[in-house]
Amino acid sequence: MLGHQGEVRVEAAGEDVVVRCAGDIDHDLSPDLDQALRQALKSAPVRTVVDLSEVRFADSAVLHSLLQAAREHQEADVQLVVAGPLGEVTRRLFEVTGSAEAFTFVDAPPSAHG
Repeated sequence: MLGHQGEVRVEAAGEDVVVRCAGDIDHDLSPDLDQALRQALKSAPVRTVVDLSEVRFADSAVLHSLLQAAREHQEADVQLVVAGPLGEVTRRLFEVTGSAEAFTFVDAPPSAHG
């Protein structure tokens, strides 16, 4: 989708680390998402929250990144949750692929101020 850039950033929110994604997150930005998810895990949070509430578009590369991160977090005994509310396209990505059951979803991400 032309004209819609994506962004991935990492923020502390109390004992959580939040990976905030916005805009169009696809194969071009999946390396940034991978790096952010690994950075979050390395900081030894109680949990990592992946905020997808501002994502307009996500593709299978995003899903691959999230599934890999879920495995890595499970191995490290750190909870990984996905926060919404999810946009229609993002929600459908989880539904159509049958991958929703691999994640814990929360209605809203924590604020950056804890």
